[in-house]
This record gives sequence, structure tokens and C-alpha cells, in this order.
Amino acid sequence: MHELLNRLGLSLPIFQAPMAGTATPEMAAAVSESGGLGSVGLASAGPDGAKTMIEAIRSASNRPFNVNLFCHRPAQADPERESAWIGRMRPVFEGFGAEPPETLREINTSFLVDEAMLDVLLEQRPPVISFHLGLPRPEQVQALKKTGAILIASATSLAEGEAAVASGMDAVVAQGYEAGGHRGIFEPDGEDTRLGTFALTRLLVAKLPVPVIAAGGIMDGAGISAALQLGAIAAQLGTAFIGCPESAADEGYRKALQSDAAYHTEMIASISGRPARCLANRFTVFAAELGEAIPDYPIAYDAAKALNAAAKAAGETGFGPQWAGQGAPLARPMPAAELVARLGEEFRVADATSRP
Repeated sequence: MHELLNRLGLSLPIFQAPMAGTATPEMAAAVSESGGLGSVGLASAGPDGAKTMIEAIRSASNRPFNVNLFCHRPAQADPERESAWIGRMRPVFEGFGAEPPETLREINTSFLVDEAMLDVLLEQRPPVISFHLGLPRPEQVQALKKTGAILIASATSLAEGEAAVASGMDAVVAQGYEAGGHRGIFEPDGEDTRLGTFALTRLLVAKLPVPVIAAGGIMDGAGISAALQLGAIAAQLGTAFIGCPESAADEGYRKALQSDAAYHTEMIASISGRPARCLANRFTVFAAELGEAIPDYPIAYDAAKALNAAAKAAGETGFGPQWAGQGAPLARPMPAAELVARLGEEFRVADATSRP
């Protein structure tokens, strides 16, 4: 086991992805208690919610855990663009007997400008803090390092990985294009190299002086073993945990993951305003008609959440943000602790058979 994993007291090289809105304190505690690193996403929790979630994990486990923040560029409101976006969505709202919102809000605050969230982290001192969609400000990094936390950032390219190291990160998550949920690119309007998990993992392992965690499309012990063969110290799995009973995924999301939709994920920006990989559903079909003048993240997400609520009220579950990676057909619904045990057993078998 790598020094960093030993420092965390892990018995398995398994990180459960934070999955804001889907991962729960119960899931994180179960994974950590089983020898992996449990995680929760705080991007949509707000400072009070973040404190509650951290306290809930600690009430269920005394093992290390990870909390994740989004460091996206704060949204720039554009009332004209947002009004046009609402107008294009109006017919679908009306089809469900609902009215769209009159205006759209920035529903998630970027950690870059969320001083209250920083205060919570400094007070609660979570053992691992990870960042997505960008990097925290230098003064935030300095303050968090003083708490003794291990800091990790996701990267989708070598340039982003190098920036993460330069900012003071202790490790980097190599987020391959296969990964579900929000694409971690720092600049959503810039070039996306779209490197796959294994190509990116090997590149970052070869070029960076910090440990690398592989993420994207990894669903079983064989995938974990393969990631470690490429030099990663651990694998991060998200979609594999969505079907766990501890997950906050609703019934429609769970059924979709076990349906033919799992074989057809799409990278789409129309749901939230940033590219994210989602199960094919009615929203991904509808998105093709919306055009490209998408409001900034997370302003666009406000509209999508309102539409999902209207659709669900009418009995339709196909408009939800059903984030999932390309390994979705390999999902196995079971309790988180049981899944971690299964993954560990598979990893040991695969690891043993890969040795000469």
C-alpha cells in the first residue's frame, strides 16, 4: 500500500467518489468503515448542510473521510440569455401542467468565493478535502493545509495536473473521459483533450511528483487492479455506488441504471451549464432541441431541477440528472459495505493473477 493510503489507514485502494447530491454521510461512513475512503460532495450543501453532513459521518465512523468542493468560475448572470432559455423549455413544462420559473438563480456557490464554507472546513477539520472543476485560491490552500488535511484535486489533462501540483495539492485524481457526472475541466469553454482514464492515469503517473488516483469507468476489482498496474495508488469509483441503499438516488434513477439506458451515456452541458456524463433519458433527447446558448453553471441547473420536479410530479422520471459513467452496465446494487468487500475480493484475485 502507498504511504498516503497508510497515512489514511486504508486497507483497500478504493476511493468512493463524492457525487454531490447522491453520496450520503451513511454511504461515506460505510465505505470508510469497510477499509476504503468514503466521501461526500458539499457543492450543493451550503455551509450549514456541510457541517451537518460532516458531523453525521463522524457520528457513524471514526475513520478518515473526504469532502469535496467545486471550484468553478462563479456564474455570470445574463438575464436575456436566461429568459430565452426558459422560453425554450416552456413547452415541456406546460406539457406537465407546470409553469417554468420566471427567473433563474445561481443555486451553488463556488468554493472560490464561499468564505462561510471555508470557515466550516477550518472548524470541522475533515481529514481529506478534494476539489473539482478547478483549484482553490492560494490563501485557501494555505489555510486548509494548516489543519493537517490531505488536499486532492481532479485533473483531466497533464496541464491541469501540473497546475494542481503547483497549487500545493498532495495528490491528483485522473478523471478520464469515461467518468460520470461533471467533467472536471478547469475551463469549460477551453479545449478538452478527452483523454481516457488509463491514458490519463499513465500520463500523470509518469509526469507528476505526487500520487495519482484513477477515476472513470472503473466498476470492479479487475478495473482497480488495472489502474494500480498503471501506477495509480488507488481507484475512485462513483457509478458503482449509485445503486447502494445508502445512496440518495431516487427510484427512477436506480431503475434507469439497471435498464438499457446504462449502455448509452452522453456528455451533455444542457442540464447544468457544464459538461457532465448522464444516462440517456428524455432530457438528453430534449437537450438536442435547446440550442447552445446555455446559461452559466449552475444557473442552467436551476431550470433543469425545476423541470425535473415538474416531470416527477406528473409521474415522469426521465428528466433527472442521472449522472453515470461509461461502466454503468456493470453496476451491482448492494449495500455499500458489501460492495466494498466484493471489490476488495475481486481486486485481490485480479492482483494475484496479474503477477508473474
